[in-house]
Amino acid sequence: MNRRSFLRGGVAAAAATTAAAAGGISAPAIAQSRIEWRMVTSWPKNSPGVGTSAARLAERIEAMSAGRLVIKVFGAGELVPAFGTFDAVQQGAAECYHSPSYYFAGKNPGLTLFTSIPLGMTAWEAHGWWLHAGGEAFQDEMTKPFGIKAIPCTNTGVQAAGWFSKEIKSVEDLKGLKMRTAGLNAEILRRIGVNVITLPPGEIFQAMQSGTVDAAEWIGPWNDLAFGLHRLTKNYYVAGVNEPCAVAELGMSQARWNELPDDLKAIVRSACGAEYEAAFTEYFTRNTEAMEVLKSEHGVQVRAFPDEVQQAMADGARAVALELRDRGDDVTKRAWQSYFTYLQQARAYGSNAEGGYLALRAKFDGIPVG
Repeated sequence: MNRRSFLRGGVAAAAATTAAAAGGISAPAIAQSRIEWRMVTSWPKNSPGVGTSAARLAERIEAMSAGRLVIKVFGAGELVPAFGTFDAVQQGAAECYHSPSYYFAGKNPGLTLFTSIPLGMTAWEAHGWWLHAGGEAFQDEMTKPFGIKAIPCTNTGVQAAGWFSKEIKSVEDLKGLKMRTAGLNAEILRRIGVNVITLPPGEIFQAMQSGTVDAAEWIGPWNDLAFGLHRLTKNYYVAGVNEPCAVAELGMSQARWNELPDDLKAIVRSACGAEYEAAFTEYFTRNTEAMEVLKSEHGVQVRAFPDEVQQAMADGARAVALELRDRGDDVTKRAWQSYFTYLQQARAYGSNAEGGYLALRAKFDGIPVG
């Protein structure tokens, strides 16, 4: 039996189990060694990148486990709101979620460390810290009180700074602007004078179209093209301090995770690692393609903020990072120190390794094509 046939069989079996349940969404079923979980996400179902990555992760786990662990994926709003995924898992309405942890900073501000920090780690640095330098242990300690076990499984890479209804020529141009963003970037912009509005991804286009917001930061060219933001303005700012990466995680009920046998736990970990790499490299590839489409077919003006604006944002990034440390609980302080120690070491090495190479490639214009 090939993989596609096998997956069809798994889907059919899942449908039969659901049909047999009495009303509503049944509790997770365990029959013939098969475990069924519900995954709630913060994304419109099958939205490019984050949405398709969540679906692909579920498919990986089902295939790698030979159908022993089946995960049904629900997009934002299907079972719970986009920002309600953590609560849904904590309260037992779902077994797992696919979301970034900075959406849950109200639970503990330190959770922001596991998604993105302005002027912080890149995708591979963040994963290196989590896998090899203590990040997982800190996140476990931070989420344990909520009954959650989280594993990073998606990364968007460097995100764009956003779409603006007008060209930004100075810090004054930002003051009074209504902008959709998230994470610590929201606090940075508030300090500059921006009126920040945090909206779920599925509401961004309508909010900008109606004038509820004047600017919006989502992810990058691939998602922004798919969401149609280029139809509303042509001013696209790409380089910014806001999000050098953005991790989405598989957050699981600690109780459900503990019930898994060791081999299924290993499969979930392996599937998350494989999907992290697949999502990050796909984002890089699709962003390069989408950027060309935005510029050549839709007349988008790719801009960079003036130095004055970048400096104000960088100053804000440093201030909010230090405040995150100072106002955090004990585990946040220790996780913060670990994160920034690792970042300092990564910067020192990376400036000579990847950074040094990229500078050389730019200097010598690479290898000619054609």
